[in-house]
Amino acid sequence: MVIDMNPFYGSMGNFDRFFNELWGPLNISQRRVAYPPLNISEDVDAIYVRCEIPGVNVEDIDLTFTDSTLVIKGERKIEKGKYYRQERPTGNFQRVVNINSLIAVDKVKALAKDGLLEIRLPKAEESKPRKIFIDMN
Repeated sequence: MVIDMNPFYGSMGNFDRFFNELWGPLNISQRRVAYPPLNISEDVDAIYVRCEIPGVNVEDIDLTFTDSTLVIKGERKIEKGKYYRQERPTGNFQRVVNINSLIAVDKVKALAKDGLLEIRLPKAEESKPRKIFIDMN
């Protein structure tokens, strides 16, 4: 009789399940990781939403801004072929970004270049900080 005293004995099944869930051949809608990954930043004039969308055609992306919500919808088409491993997600995706600032909706712009989608949401004049002068009378 052999007794395995290795502290990792029997735990590799858990590791395998974790990595299979993370990188398994699943559709975007079945993944636990948000897709597409995005960064949100701001300066005095605008809020910027940048998301990675390599391999997605611009025609397959739908951007809408209503009230204070930006919705990014799209689809990464499934490439035909026999796969031995599939790590790049495919299928429909949707991200909803809540914006806590007044936006000049008529000036919103989006640019897609080199697999990166950048959405510029200009702040409305009334939401920009204003300097208040103190009267010394």
